[in-house]
Amino acid sequence: MKKFRKVLDGLTTSSPGVTLGSPSCGSAAGTPTAVPTPKDIDIQETLLSENFQLCKTVRHGFPYQPTALAFDPVQKILAIGSRSGGVRILGGPGVDCYCQHESGAAVLQLQFLINEGALVTACADDTLHLWNLRQRRPAVLHSLKFNRERITFCHLPFQSKWLYVGTERGNTHIVNIESFILSGYVIMWNKAIELSTKTHPGPVVHLSDSPKDEGKLLIGFESGTIVQWDLRVKKADFRIYYDEAIHSVSWHHEGKQFMCSHSDGSLTLWNLRNTSKPFQVTFPHGKIQKDGRKESCKPILKVEYKTLRSSEPFVIFSGGLSYDKAGRRPTLTIMHGKAITVLEMDYPIVEFMVLCETPYINEVQEPYAVVVLLEKDLIVVDLTQSNFPVFENPYPMDVHESPVTCTAYFADCPPDIIPILYSIGAKHKKTGYSQKEWPITGGTWTLGSHTYPEIIITGHADGSVKFWDASAITLQMLYKLKTSKVFEKPKLGEGRAAELVEEDPFAVQMVSWCPQSRIFCVVGISAHIILYRFSKNDANTQIVSLEVRLQCEPEEIITPSEHENNPCFSEPGSHSPQPHHQYPVSPGSRTPESAKDSVPCLKVKERVVRVPPGYQSDLVIQLLWVDGEPPQQITSLDINSAYGLLAFGNCNGLAVVDYLQKAVLLCMSTLDLYGATDPYQRLTRSPRRNRQSTSGLTELTDNQQSVDMERSKSPTSESRENSFSRSRSSSVSSIDRDTKEAITTLQFGESYGRKSDALPTPCLWVGTSLGVVQLIPMSIPTDQEERMEEPVTIGPSGAVQMLKGSVLRFGFMDYMGTVIQSPYEVWRDLNAPEDPDRPRRRKLVNFSPSSSQDACGEGHLAVVCSERQAKVFLMPSQSCLFVHNITESSFVLRADVVSVCNSVCLACFCANGHVMTLSLPSLRPLMDVNYLPLTDMRIARTFCFTNGGQALYLSSPTEIQRITYSQEMCDNLQEMLGELFTPIETPEAQNRGFLKGFFGGNAQTFDREELFGEAAAGKASRSLAQHIPGQGGMEGMKVAAGGVVGELARARIALDERGQRLGELEDRTALMMTSAETFSKHAHELMLKCKDKKWYQF
Repeated sequence: MKKFRKVLDGLTTSSPGVTLGSPSCGSAAGTPTAVPTPKDIDIQETLLSENFQLCKTVRHGFPYQPTALAFDPVQKILAIGSRSGGVRILGGPGVDCYCQHESGAAVLQLQFLINEGALVTACADDTLHLWNLRQRRPAVLHSLKFNRERITFCHLPFQSKWLYVGTERGNTHIVNIESFILSGYVIMWNKAIELSTKTHPGPVVHLSDSPKDEGKLLIGFESGTIVQWDLRVKKADFRIYYDEAIHSVSWHHEGKQFMCSHSDGSLTLWNLRNTSKPFQVTFPHGKIQKDGRKESCKPILKVEYKTLRSSEPFVIFSGGLSYDKAGRRPTLTIMHGKAITVLEMDYPIVEFMVLCETPYINEVQEPYAVVVLLEKDLIVVDLTQSNFPVFENPYPMDVHESPVTCTAYFADCPPDIIPILYSIGAKHKKTGYSQKEWPITGGTWTLGSHTYPEIIITGHADGSVKFWDASAITLQMLYKLKTSKVFEKPKLGEGRAAELVEEDPFAVQMVSWCPQSRIFCVVGISAHIILYRFSKNDANTQIVSLEVRLQCEPEEIITPSEHENNPCFSEPGSHSPQPHHQYPVSPGSRTPESAKDSVPCLKVKERVVRVPPGYQSDLVIQLLWVDGEPPQQITSLDINSAYGLLAFGNCNGLAVVDYLQKAVLLCMSTLDLYGATDPYQRLTRSPRRNRQSTSGLTELTDNQQSVDMERSKSPTSESRENSFSRSRSSSVSSIDRDTKEAITTLQFGESYGRKSDALPTPCLWVGTSLGVVQLIPMSIPTDQEERMEEPVTIGPSGAVQMLKGSVLRFGFMDYMGTVIQSPYEVWRDLNAPEDPDRPRRRKLVNFSPSSSQDACGEGHLAVVCSERQAKVFLMPSQSCLFVHNITESSFVLRADVVSVCNSVCLACFCANGHVMTLSLPSLRPLMDVNYLPLTDMRIARTFCFTNGGQALYLSSPTEIQRITYSQEMCDNLQEMLGELFTPIETPEAQNRGFLKGFFGGNAQTFDREELFGEAAAGKASRSLAQHIPGQGGMEGMKVAAGGVVGELARARIALDERGQRLGELEDRTALMMTSAETFSKHAHELMLKCKDKKWYQF
């Protein structure tokens, strides 16, 4: 624990920051402000480096670019592999795990060790991996890298420890799953085919053991050759040479027939009694043309042949449509008897898998569902109903329904907000789903003790906004808002307004949400802002719109002599006059036709519209085109429900809107905001306007500020300083640069606009892309009636400070080190029926420093973070207490003041991938982890921190990755995650009957160990494959912090895993003992029953 004491008495320009301020308007120019009385800041900083550790927690959304699919029919868990080497494992609610291959190679195939808690992955770098799923964070136990051959297909028989691996050369190798070592037993392609065959059969595309005899292996080659290989005698039982390339093979459960799908869109059925020609050839989608020939069809990429006891078998396949039907969507075809059902999909089919009741391939399969993995979706079709409905997907697979354009993350929300949003969102859910429960139910998950309400908001390219319940590391859709409903549908090619963004005119750029007042603001790409209020009641409303002209017009430059005597701002008590370049802003007003090109990008609906319960639009603000130029996109936004104000800015300037009175209070360029306090040397037209330049990027001094403030321009003047090029050099003769200064961040809050202020007042903090921080005080009527009638006045601009790089974030703390929250209004339903006994009045909650403890009543600390440095200022003296240069070689993309472990810190994410935390207020580095290199703008646009040591970003166009930088949460992560494996007794095989077992061959007599073991088959060539030992279950600890805490965490997880395995072993032993007793009892009864029977009586 470290204490920071700083004596404020006598702070001068020699302190870490140079002080600066503007006295009140009535004071004489240059009058020094009152020096604060001596006072110690006694903030006990409790955060240490040991409180921080960075690790991934959970990934939500649809796996990006999926490639493979697998299902464990006993454990009932599903695995999806992706092109980037990721594996998602899904089970019941809360059971959702993400694993990543270190190589990043695409996953070609997945194979569960059914009911064993393990998974084999085959990757594009010709490596096999064995994953241990008996721990909450799976890890690789073994890897086997093939050096001379490329893997094309794998097959692992049920309850076998020998994995068959087919290769591009046509060979079949066998791998021991327990040791992950290659057997010496190899089926070479030239032995599998006849010696008289002149051509190579191609890569192995299928491997499966016969349901009738496990000692027979069916090998399918791409060229159309099929071989049944007798593993015992090491020779082929039969060979089939077919003209068309093979894509897949599927057995009938009796092992007497199998079906193949081919590249010409045909299905062939083969009977083992006669393999010289197919028993049946069908073209399911190929019609006979007029000339008698079949239509040419696309390949059938996969077929599954599944039997039922009570009806005819299912034949399910993907592809096979005729080529002449251009533009048809991808299809899955279900053939059941004579009925053919074609299911059209929204996206191409990557893989599908039929889910069956039994894991045994030699039993009646009884299929009940089919999982279809599409390029951008996962659906499960119910096969038990004749209309084949789909199941309602419990996973958030539609995050990317429209591309995500922005995110926001809110931890520790008001507890009532999630149920309310869910109840309203549930009314708009789709119908027509299967009535049965979602069939993928594996694993277990319990709600941990470290949970609190969390909400994630995603903005999308189509203008929609989604609210998600992110509590307890799960993700569930709560409510969807369509912002496009506010506007008329844009007609493409209709004037210049359609030229700006024709594809996604409603795309959401940023959102601002106040959970307490439930006011929600959306900024769109067409330079528009929509303000929403929440209501539980529907309403008829007419949308109010304001049109703002926020544009620099350099052709209207006025010489300095014409405006030097203009007042700085409006006089106190008078309404700030409307800028004359802003068109009328009365509710529903439209731009006059006489104004050239002054039109918004979108047209707001003018008619009265019926709006359902939920978020209802209250105000639309649009920027206008100017002289044929589209409005610049909005770069910053803040809204305050207690003040009733909304502020936004772009590269041209700043606007402040009173959304209660539906009026624009301020609309001016960035340069006009400064007046004469412009912190940069700008080349001007009059030598009288040149000011003393500042050296580098430091705070300004107080010299002549009040005089310059008097000479500064009115906000009603035109943006005439646009022609002044700005330069960071102090040389007057520097080269002109036309650099626009954008408003990069805004924050309303209770603060001190001037050094002389004794009490905090409503203020707007403004940060720009050139590192300038400006403070604008405001006067807001407090009485409810006055607030709706009297104008809000904006006083002269106050403090100006400087930082390196664009300003990103503001934060405020009291002298005790507690974050000062912005004031807010308690939510009230404006559409609720009137209650005469309880009139609806505004209830404001004000967290101003003056209302806090007496020790904190004389000021507060302001935290300002830019792209390159962070500073802590003391208010109202405006002294810089602490400075920290965050980065020199990179720049900060996102910064937030967040609460962690009952304290506060500054969290930063840099473009070079570093995640850092700094103590407050001292700005000591606490953590610096090189986590994630910035590979594209998607991560920069979506990365955000929140309280509780959490953060998120869009790891791919379809997935949200959540991370934590809190050691406490990393320690509790094992408790929060779901269990992938639960001890379940393997279903018993059905009794095949005496005659069937006697004459049909007994698969149980086949001993693979005798054939494939080292004693019989010898060792494989060392150069063929290389064994790589895995991490042994400690994969999740790779990013653990060093020191005692990290070691203890490792030890604790190891003990948990060991205890877990011992518990599972005990359960399995008990099950085996019960099974043995039952078997003994049945055997004794059978012996007594059959003791006196002759052989012919059986």
